[in-house]
Amino acid sequence: MQRILPVIVLAQFFCTSLWFAGNAIAPDIAAQFHLPPGFVAYLTSAVQLGFITGTLTFAVLTIADRFSPSRVFFISALVAALCNLGINLGGIGTGGLLAFRFLTGFFLAGIYPVGMKIASDYYQAGLGKSLGYLVGALVLGTAFPHLLKGLAGQLPWHYVTLATSALAVLGGIALVLLVPDGPFRKAGQHLQLTAFLDGFRRPRFRAAAFGYFGHMWELYTFWAFVPILLATYNRAHPTAGFSVPMLSFFIIAAGSLACIGSGLLSQRLGPRPVATAALALSGVCCLVSPLMLRGSSPTLLVVFLVFWGMVVVADSPLFSTLVAQNAPEASRGTSLTIVNCLGFALTIASIQFTSWLSQHIDPTYLFLTLAVGPALGLVGLLRNWEETLTPVQ
Repeated sequence: MQRILPVIVLAQFFCTSLWFAGNAIAPDIAAQFHLPPGFVAYLTSAVQLGFITGTLTFAVLTIADRFSPSRVFFISALVAALCNLGINLGGIGTGGLLAFRFLTGFFLAGIYPVGMKIASDYYQAGLGKSLGYLVGALVLGTAFPHLLKGLAGQLPWHYVTLATSALAVLGGIALVLLVPDGPFRKAGQHLQLTAFLDGFRRPRFRAAAFGYFGHMWELYTFWAFVPILLATYNRAHPTAGFSVPMLSFFIIAAGSLACIGSGLLSQRLGPRPVATAALALSGVCCLVSPLMLRGSSPTLLVVFLVFWGMVVVADSPLFSTLVAQNAPEASRGTSLTIVNCLGFALTIASIQFTSWLSQHIDPTYLFLTLAVGPALGLVGLLRNWEETLTPVQ
């Protein structure tokens, strides 16, 4: 039992490194294929769209509840790794690039939410702490391709996809061999095409979901635009000399520590107060971002971005905890999956809107619109939570 959580965390880290592999090497891909710099938004959105399609498919077919989640994770990891390698094929065009990133995202639907389902099948007590480690692994996996790119230096970008695919295969194998189905799993669920809607009838489930949706409006857009933001600052302040890949890694990876910290803090204060505070702080970061981006101190900017990188994701494991705790027991995996699906649908709208906006306004004001997500998330979280006076069992 002691090995279960470390194996899940390591497998999640290895497999989710596929997520931003395309984002980390997007400038190299754009240069090789003579694509505009904004192509990074399309690569990121292709993965998100694939993940949305995958999670919707997995949720409607209740795959995480009907089949062994460890085997679902393993198969998804293998196929996602192959799709990630697809962008290395010779003669591939922009359509092929986007298609392979879409398919990678599709099978990530069998990794991220299924990993949370596996954890919830083992750890009903202390779930916030367990998901803190798990989402921390996701964040580190998301940042990892930037580190690979920074360390690879002048090596071809193909090495990043080779390394992340190899890690994903290892993660899938480790999980299926070392993590059997958990003691709290309800096996043998029948196909129910409307099971993914059951949770939304519960006010506290809705509260957690709405808070998560507000958080997602901000999170992936921030992650996607961190390298662009740093490169823009470099051009405006040539003496800053930022290493964009390495700084991007540290800014995003800082969130993994915040996830672990928020999970541990939730053991003492409860997941909802900690999630509420983190969501509010990230909203404040959106509002003060113009002041920081217009400043002349590179050090202050980096400190601010690292802090933002922490609070922007610290609430993620806690919202997942609240969703899992307030979901119907028989469809917990499906409930986690559909909330992921809807949340990631918002990331596409946010990323594309921010990409369009970047062509029409001063870049220093670009992140103000991200504050809409935390603001509406807080309203939805607080209003719906108070609709019931006793927790859902």
